[in-house]
Amino acid sequence: MILSSFRAHQFRNIGDCELFFTPGVNLLIGENAQGKTNVLEGIYLFARGKSFRGGAERELTKFGTDGFSLGITFRDERREQALTYSFEGGSRRREKNGAPVRLGEMLGVFRAVLFYPEHLQIVKGAPEKRREFLNVAVAGVEPAYLGLYTKYAKILENRNALLKQASKGLPVDREELVAWSESLALAATDVYLRRRAYLLGFTPRAEEQMSAISDEKETLLLTLEADTDKETPEAVADDYRACFLSHLERECAAGCTLFGPHRDDIGILLSGLDARVYASQGQQRSIVLALKLAEGEYNREKTGDYPVFLLDDVLSELDASRRAYLLGAGGERQLIVTSCEETMCGAAENIIRVSGGNYVSAYR
Repeated sequence: MILSSFRAHQFRNIGDCELFFTPGVNLLIGENAQGKTNVLEGIYLFARGKSFRGGAERELTKFGTDGFSLGITFRDERREQALTYSFEGGSRRREKNGAPVRLGEMLGVFRAVLFYPEHLQIVKGAPEKRREFLNVAVAGVEPAYLGLYTKYAKILENRNALLKQASKGLPVDREELVAWSESLALAATDVYLRRRAYLLGFTPRAEEQMSAISDEKETLLLTLEADTDKETPEAVADDYRACFLSHLERECAAGCTLFGPHRDDIGILLSGLDARVYASQGQQRSIVLALKLAEGEYNREKTGDYPVFLLDDVLSELDASRRAYLLGAGGERQLIVTSCEETMCGAAENIIRVSGGNYVSAYR
């Protein structure tokens, strides 16, 4: 998959821009707070359906204006396609090749893997950071997963409402609580099995990337830490039923559900040690980079072509060999990289200089 162009109107600090990209390495270069990351944010919005920085659409609109519009063109293994997204007067509109579409019809059409500095929290941050990484990665190859997880979250919300009521000493219909527990066990089974299947295929790719990045000096192993380790839907559902039904008194006291995929974690072993505890800052960056490159590799295996790699400030704190490995990873892969360093220009096929929301490209 190759991104051909990106255009934006009244988005963040951008008035109007139209940028063109080449295969290989594309470098957005400029000082901080000039608009480099805004381009990646606008592009990634088409892959995920929302900003990776968070915030509502009104917060993405250029100050003093009442809306924004974005558009991309890209080539996959079959054809050239176009997507647009606009937010005007409080209403959003999405189009695919000129025809209106819903969010669910857009997700999965354009695929991208993002590295953002906050992703360093995947290693040493709270478990929710690792769950978010896994959810996004699974959805990248199986868009229907988002619907399954949303269903799980809604059932969880209803069950938690009853448990919170019980924690306050208010009467609760036990049969209703048991019924929600059964529904939650089945929804949890769908989420767990997809996460498990993804990690089984993904982990060897992450191991390979970590070995290459570290010049075979470090190893990486990932495990899914969940309330079950079973393989069949029936056995997994039984484990979740047991968790939900045998701890009802404890959960009623706590006022929330204490088990399930919303509490899963990913174990990360770096050369046999728990990276969540022992990894240095440089090792954390290398681990996350290995995870992101592996995400792209596994995505290609499952879909037939590479996603676009969006790498924000990934080069800082990488030594020369790791930078060379990353920037030399072009070939079939397209990289769009932000940097403040002029020394990176020699590795790029396309250089776009960024200043105050204005963009000047060496390629068109």
